[in-house]
Amino acid sequence: MAFFSCLDLQEGLRTLSVLQLIPVYVILGALSILGIPYSLLFTSLWPLSVLFLAWVAYDWNTHSQDGRRSAWVRNWTLWKYFQSYFPVKLVKTHDLSPKHNYIILCHPHGILSYGAFINFATEATGFSRVFPSITPSLATLEGIFWIPFVRDYVMSMGICPVSEVALKHRLTQKGSGNAVIIVPGGASESLLCRPGVSTVYLKKRKGFVKLALKTGAYLVPSYSFGENEAYNQETFPEGTWLRFFQKNFQKIGKRILGINFCTFHGRGLTRGSWGILPFNHPITTVVGKPLPVPKILDPDKETVTKYFELYISALRKLFDQHKAEYGFSKTQELTII
Repeated sequence: MAFFSCLDLQEGLRTLSVLQLIPVYVILGALSILGIPYSLLFTSLWPLSVLFLAWVAYDWNTHSQDGRRSAWVRNWTLWKYFQSYFPVKLVKTHDLSPKHNYIILCHPHGILSYGAFINFATEATGFSRVFPSITPSLATLEGIFWIPFVRDYVMSMGICPVSEVALKHRLTQKGSGNAVIIVPGGASESLLCRPGVSTVYLKKRKGFVKLALKTGAYLVPSYSFGENEAYNQETFPEGTWLRFFQKNFQKIGKRILGINFCTFHGRGLTRGSWGILPFNHPITTVVGKPLPVPKILDPDKETVTKYFELYISALRKLFDQHKAEYGFSKTQELTII
């Protein structure tokens, strides 16, 4: 009986570790957006709020520069429970030499990019052990860094804005041995994510190649097998009022926040139930062979296209080499749109 109780406790801790992810951001955001104005206007603690806002103004550019990484936060036990929920796994196919800098492209986006988050923003899968002397910086929407408390929380995990200024700083101003991780499919790709689908939105996303050429950073393909299996996504039939509402809601979200609101569901608090928790499906992120890129301060379109096609070939090769091992059939094709 004690053994089964222990199993139940471990399962509960894994579930709670995933369940807390979004509420933590919401709570931290509410504390800054609502709590600071309330403190300024209605309490005797307004001097503290003024000092805090002065500090935020002084510290405003930190996220686009060196950030404020915390090894302690990245090694929280919380992330180990999070990792074991699926579980998430990091697989290395080639070494990354600390003599170079890298742009690691992570595909597919999925709904919430769990593979990219756990593998590159935490040490739950042992990134620093798998790739010694390489410092990872997972890139995400810059708007997150405009919210006090939230910005400090994500910076502590080594997360940075997916802006040219922030990425170039990490690739040119911090020596070698740095890797920025970009999920290039973004909001558009999230709408394509469904179980069994291997489609990436990439043909219109050549900016990462231009960045690599300008900085001389090597391009590294990676693919998170199982990312699309974390949730079921619903697209309502065309011509229905549900589809009309869905499309317009997504357009508004993309225009204002830069994200697409997907209609999805997973499991509930117990296995087999319906809810917003992801399914317990393994996610394996395979990191491929680095593609050397020359440093060209002002690359022309032909050069960008050349290295973009080389990257596409490397990504397809990586997918084909590992698809059968991690859940796809040998005939499954990687679709790039």
